[in-house]
Amino acid sequence: MTLEGLASATLVGALIVLVSVVGVRLAGRLGVPGLLLYLLLGLVLGSAFPSLHMNNPELATVLGYSALILILAQGGLTTRIEELRPVMWPAVTLASVGVAVSIAVVCLPLIWWFDVSVQSAIIIGAVLAATDAAAVFSVMRRMRITSRVRTLLEAEAGFNDAPVVVLVLVVASGDFTSMPWWQVPLVVVAELVGGAVIGAAVGFAGRWLLPRLALPAVGLYPIAALALLVGAYGLASVIHTSGFLAVYVAAVIIGSAARLPHRRSITGFADGLAWIAEIGLFFMLGALADVSTLPAALPLALLVSALILVIARPLAAVISLTPFRERRSTVLFTSIAGLRGAVPIVFAAIPLGLGVPGARLMFDVTLIATLILMLVQVPVIRWAGVRLGVVQPAEAFELELESAPLDGMQAQALGVELPEGSGLIGTFVTEIGLPTGAVVSLVVRGDVALVPDTNTRLREGDRILIVTTEEARGPAEARVQALAQHGRLAGWREGRRD
Repeated sequence: MTLEGLASATLVGALIVLVSVVGVRLAGRLGVPGLLLYLLLGLVLGSAFPSLHMNNPELATVLGYSALILILAQGGLTTRIEELRPVMWPAVTLASVGVAVSIAVVCLPLIWWFDVSVQSAIIIGAVLAATDAAAVFSVMRRMRITSRVRTLLEAEAGFNDAPVVVLVLVVASGDFTSMPWWQVPLVVVAELVGGAVIGAAVGFAGRWLLPRLALPAVGLYPIAALALLVGAYGLASVIHTSGFLAVYVAAVIIGSAARLPHRRSITGFADGLAWIAEIGLFFMLGALADVSTLPAALPLALLVSALILVIARPLAAVISLTPFRERRSTVLFTSIAGLRGAVPIVFAAIPLGLGVPGARLMFDVTLIATLILMLVQVPVIRWAGVRLGVVQPAEAFELELESAPLDGMQAQALGVELPEGSGLIGTFVTEIGLPTGAVVSLVVRGDVALVPDTNTRLREGDRILIVTTEEARGPAEARVQALAQHGRLAGWREGRRD
């Protein structure tokens, strides 16, 4: 590329990003995720301007993997171990048994009734079995979903990329025809265990290393943290284990560290990179598609979408979650909320790059099915969440908690918003009962900032600032969340429940 070409490329790239960022607001008003807008933008521009069309599926796969690493890193850094622990096994079961159930439900009818080859059917079923981390993080964190359900779905999205990509690589390479069927799941399990072990090792090494680096600039800490996470992927992949699982596990462990230095800088940096990765990823995949071949794949894509929505996802949720005695509302919501996005399309580009027979049909079916599923699921899950009681204005995730380290004081600042229905409304500041080491230091009411006293009573729309030590942060958040749900009777109700 020449300098003149670089100037044109940067101008076009900047315009695409700006249009995509502004389009997030428009997409939200229309009830669809902004990620879908990026995909459609790539389709339109790729067909309208041949120079923007991407003709290299191998490069698309490499760039897709790179983007997924950043997205999983951001999701892991913002997921705490204490939130993940109660839903760990249900999430792992969804990401393994649930994936297997979904693959079987989709691929068997394709083989028996539509004369699709075994290889193509397994690949289509596998790539569409994986929920998408970018879509789940983007949609779920903008809904007031209960902590347990949100963490369950996010963990599933973080875990299920790993088994699916291993299976797709094995099937696309043709190795599955030369080995006994029972060896395929063993290969998948071995790679997953190896990736989890490496991710845990890098995560705990990062927890030990980052607070001891004493770097001269705050901006170096996010770079160091991200280098560790990218290194986890590289190390796992070099020794032929799951790099995606290694990244997610390492990110969760590092992000859950009580003494992670400059946490807000690290998570903010990762969030920005994840957004850029999502925009570029969806746009690139749209530009990779060949619009002229899409109509031929439409009937099969409609069938696959119907199988996933009506049978595969609900059956996977019931089989995976019933042994853990999850609430019926959780199972029903999970059966609806398995969002697809860029991940299936990235994985569908793997056989395209390998030149597998029928790869273009697999890619087109995956692309169309993803569009259909996103258009149907996103509006439905918002309605279903409210009806099932999973989205509640007085639950823990009404709280927009942001922490920023106060250097030299071993303290953090927590921001809390009080929406309609919060149990904190009407509570005096002195009645909150924060633990020792935490205090409400400011109440922002409209455009006025108030220093609270014994007569300060919280109102709807207030924003409060809590300054807390690192040790008191967990109990302070738990206390505020209990009050948000139960009001002044939180302590009595919790005691009675015990």
